[in-house]
Amino acid sequence: MSKYYTINSFSKILGVTPQTLRNWDKSGKLKPHHTGKSGYRYYSHEQLENITNIQGIDRITIGYCRVSSHKQKDDLERQIDNMHTYLLAQGKPFRIIQDIGSGINYHNKGLVELIQLINDNLVAKLVVLYKDRLLRFGFELVICKIT
Repeated sequence: MSKYYTINSFSKILGVTPQTLRNWDKSGKLKPHHTGKSGYRYYSHEQLENITNIQGIDRITIGYCRVSSHKQKDDLERQIDNMHTYLLAQGKPFRIIQDIGSGINYHNKGLVELIQLINDNLVAKLVVLYKDRLLRFGFELVICKIT
């Protein structure tokens, strides 16, 4: 059974915009594997492998920074600066995802994106400055999914 990616997921993996994929579809450069009844485009894992010309894709390190409220924006900026400095020193590809919201809200935009990247097996390593910055509860569940 093949894995399918939405246009948004596929575009993030490739580092292009969803509009670029729509343009490629229109021009015939890259057609989606199939289009659902709703008109959404879906791309297969085989297409991903063909496009990247490798079996799979390089996994990256993700730095995750979060604060609970907009009042803590300065703290978020410090977290991001520290994270950037640390990850840059590692010398490997990385990306920083940030959130403003409660640690018990599992619907924070950045957290949802992070979990999707983990599920797509695109995360080699997850770095957080403090364990509770990721989640108040269930930190171990996310970590065991990566390893």
